[in-house]
Amino acid sequence: MASLIGLSAPAFAGLAYVSNEKDNTLSVIDTETHEVVETIEVGKRPRGILLSKDYTRLYICASDDDTVQVLDLATRKIVDTLPSGEDPEQFALHPNNKHLYIANEDDAIVTVVDVTNKDVLAQIDVGIEPEGMAVSPNGKWAVNTSETTSMLHWINTETFKIEKNIVVGQRPRHVEFTNDSRIAWASAEIGGTVHIIDVDSLEQIHEMSFKVPGVNQDRVQPVGIELTSDGKYAFVALGPSNHVAVVDARTYEVLDYLLVGARVWQLDLDKDEKYLYTTNGVSGDVSVIDVEDLKVIKSIKVGRYPWGVVIDPSS
Repeated sequence: MASLIGLSAPAFAGLAYVSNEKDNTLSVIDTETHEVVETIEVGKRPRGILLSKDYTRLYICASDDDTVQVLDLATRKIVDTLPSGEDPEQFALHPNNKHLYIANEDDAIVTVVDVTNKDVLAQIDVGIEPEGMAVSPNGKWAVNTSETTSMLHWINTETFKIEKNIVVGQRPRHVEFTNDSRIAWASAEIGGTVHIIDVDSLEQIHEMSFKVPGVNQDRVQPVGIELTSDGKYAFVALGPSNHVAVVDARTYEVLDYLLVGARVWQLDLDKDEKYLYTTNGVSGDVSVIDVEDLKVIKSIKVGRYPWGVVIDPSS
C-alpha cells in the first residue's frame, strides 16, 4: 500500500474511494481538497465497491480473484474476504447490513452472502451475463440486470425468489432507487435508454433516450445513475460519449449535458450533495461536478481505468 498522506493526518471532510480496475488499486480522494491522499493495493480487477450501512467497511468486487474483499475503513486495510461466486461484477447490500447480493456474470446467477458469518444463503438463477445489482431502501426488492437477456430480475428478499422479469433496452447495466423505494431507474447501455419503473406495479412508466450534440448516437451509452435526495436531479453517465446527462427527476426532461473525461462509467454524490464525482475509465481520471452550478470544476488523476466510486459520509 502506497500512502501519500499518513493515517495520523487530521480528519478529512470526506473521503471518496475509486476502484482502478487495471492497476488493482483504490484511489482515496479528499472531497474538500479534491486531491488523491492515498492509494491502496487490492485484488485483481476491482470493479464494484460499496460501503457498509454503518460506514465501517468497504466491500470490493475483486472480479478476477473471484472474491469480495473487505476493507476496514478505520485502518484502510483489507481484513477479510467473502465467498462471491465467479466473476463478481456489482453487488448491493440489504438495509439490514447483513445480506450482500452479488451478480456473477460468468455463471448467470446472483449469490446472496451473509457478511456476518460468510454463509452463502442462496444462489438465484437469472439471465445471461448478470451485471447490475440494487436493493430497494425499504429492503423489499433486490434487482439484477442481465446484459444479454435485456431484463431486470425482481427478487423477493424474503424468499430469494424472482417474482417478475421486466424486459428493457439492450444491455442493462445499472439500477438506482429513489429514497422512498417507489421508483427505480434502470440504464440500458447499448439500447441508449433509461427505463423508469413504478415499483408498486412493477411496470415501466417512462423510457428516456439521449442526444448529445456533436456525438454519434452509438456512443451515447447510459451506465451509472445517481439521484439527488431531494428528488430534483438524476445524473446519468453516458459512457463513451464522455458526457453526463442532467435530468429533471420529476419530469424526465434532459436539462443539460456536461462534458467530463473519456468513457464515464459510475457516479456518486458527496455527503452534502454539493459535488458529484464521476469515474472516467479511458482518461484515467475523476471529474468533479458542482451540483448547484451544474459545471465541471476539476479533473483528478487516479489509477488506470477507474470504474466505481463511493463516498464515505462519516469521514
